Amino acid sequence: MDILYWLLIFAMFIIAFIGLVYPIIPSVVFIIAGFILYGFLFSFEPFTYLFWMVEGIFIVALLVADHLANLFGVKRFGGSRAAIWGSTIGLLVGPFIIPIVGIIVGPFIGAMLGELLIHKKDIKTAVKIGTGSLLGFISGVLAKSVIQVIMIGYFLFAVL
Repeated sequence: MDILYWLLIFAMFIIAFIGLVYPIIPSVVFIIAGFILYGFLFSFEPFTYLFWMVEGIFIVALLVADHLANLFGVKRFGGSRAAIWGSTIGLLVGPFIIPIVGIIVGPFIGAMLGELLIHKKDIKTAVKIGTGSLLGFISGVLAKSVIQVIMIGYFLFAVL
């Protein structure tokens, strides 16, 4: 049974990594679900106050990294709040309109449309801002991947 339990726990972690590129899937929720599942299936004893404090700090870091990466990517290339909102909407809608490719194209097009429609920027500037949004998304995914690996590593250190 232990093998099945560990498979369920790691399934939660795998879903969390899928959530890095599919924002509909809340990565943090699935990581915490893996921790809690371990507690119910094995024991909550390894989860000390220190464990929850450290993991809580990493959860905040995940949320901040996601926001800052998008903000930095758009602002660095001259984008406005309209581009940030467009990028976020594109990230959520893109995968449904264009499966798989929409994950990358969505934020780019969303940021471009935000600047073109709201701030009436020229196409060259809008493309530049869209590129910044895309770079922000990619850097956010990389940063969150590292944080999630550290979170899972700390969990394994605590329970094994």
